[in-house]
Amino acid sequence: MTKFSDLKLNPKVLKAIDEAGYESPTPIQAGAIPPALEGKDVLGIAQTGTGKTASFTLPMITLLARGRARARMPRSLVLCPTRELAAQVAENFDTYSKHLKLTKALLIGGVSFKEQDNLIDKGVDVLIATPGRLLDHFERGKLILSDVKVMVVDEADRMLDMGFIPDIERIFGLTPFTRQTLFFSATMAPEIERITNTFLSAPERIEVARQATTGENIEQCVVMFKGSRRDREATEKRKVLRGLIDREGDKCTNAIVFCNRKVDVDIVAKSLKKYGYDAAPIHGDLEQSHRTRTLDGFREGTLRFLVASDVAARGLDVPAVSHVFNFDVPGHAEDYVHRIGRTGRAGRDGKAIMICVPRDEKNLADIERLVQREIPRIDNPVAQKPEEEDASPPVSPEEKPKRRRSRSRVKDDANETQPQDTPVNIPETVVAESTEPPVPEEPKRNTRGRSVGRGRPANNDRNDNKVVGLGDHTPEFIGLSFKERCAV
Repeated sequence: MTKFSDLKLNPKVLKAIDEAGYESPTPIQAGAIPPALEGKDVLGIAQTGTGKTASFTLPMITLLARGRARARMPRSLVLCPTRELAAQVAENFDTYSKHLKLTKALLIGGVSFKEQDNLIDKGVDVLIATPGRLLDHFERGKLILSDVKVMVVDEADRMLDMGFIPDIERIFGLTPFTRQTLFFSATMAPEIERITNTFLSAPERIEVARQATTGENIEQCVVMFKGSRRDREATEKRKVLRGLIDREGDKCTNAIVFCNRKVDVDIVAKSLKKYGYDAAPIHGDLEQSHRTRTLDGFREGTLRFLVASDVAARGLDVPAVSHVFNFDVPGHAEDYVHRIGRTGRAGRDGKAIMICVPRDEKNLADIERLVQREIPRIDNPVAQKPEEEDASPPVSPEEKPKRRRSRSRVKDDANETQPQDTPVNIPETVVAESTEPPVPEEPKRNTRGRSVGRGRPANNDRNDNKVVGLGDHTPEFIGLSFKERCAV
């Protein structure tokens, strides 16, 4: 079995690895570290949780052990898609370089520009950044990238597939052509791989496992759920999630709940807290300080449930996550691999449970096609017709009175004072009169001899229920034209 001591790493780096408790490298580390130490470009593809971060951190520290950085001119650059992943890479760098006098700077959003500028002005050996904040510093004239010797793109497919392509191309144009480039990711679609060919020169391809495979130590299952009504689907779906958590019982020590939308992250976290579950949200719209506190609490075990968007699906290393719940089926099949990779890390057992509604069945089929396996179906843990959690039970149509909506609020108030089902007492005299034929009244005329009221009867009593029509009485004005012609 290969050991770290066989990889020609710096002795001080080996000492830090031994103090961290690691003895043997993972397959991706054993395959990527030797060509990286030789100065070759590397394209590494491996499952999540296999130690890809150390695959580029360890050789980078060894290569940078000799030399010194100049002000505003970093010697190496690591690009990450999210703030959390960048912070995690920085932690790995601190762990493995603690016996070497190397400096680093972390350029991410949510942190003061002034503090980051002070670090850059002193000169840093390793610059770990997200693309947007890196370009912000460059445009302000605080950063020069002409001395970068090693450049790393972590989670390369996400960086290139999520709108970062223009930024990545610009950053690569700012670095020297003679740089060494390392690409690492868990998935590498063919179209993304064609893009990487423009950035890498004769790369050493290290593919430990088949692309987009999931760990055998992760138990996967899916609940096929259909809401009783469309307006109740979200509420009933949250009840299914709580039922799945309760069914796992003590086996679910902690878990990450993934949602597709940020608004759903907040709603699900609030719902879990309402029903007594220790949960907190994390997504891109939250302040960086809040996101850091939430993630630290989850890592330390003070927070049991982390409700997250895909900002937490890529690269975050929380070793002891027992469960992953996919509240929504991810829109991209590759995201499923990254999501469930948050559990079952470092050889541990894990479980991934997904809730699928009818409109997401197509995405589920794409996932099964990608991972080349059928995800087992399990029963719904709650009743087939769950009650709505935050509303009173529905009223049947027979019990609910039907009332035509009135345009006037006064009419509505009048209708409320007298129930609709209350019979109206009609005097007998009115009934008797209504049976007699109507007696036409002489219409009123104006000065020109025309009738007033357009032929309507003079009695304008609204309570009179008698119906007067052309069959009962012909208004006199209709015959005026005939009388005039006859008189002539």
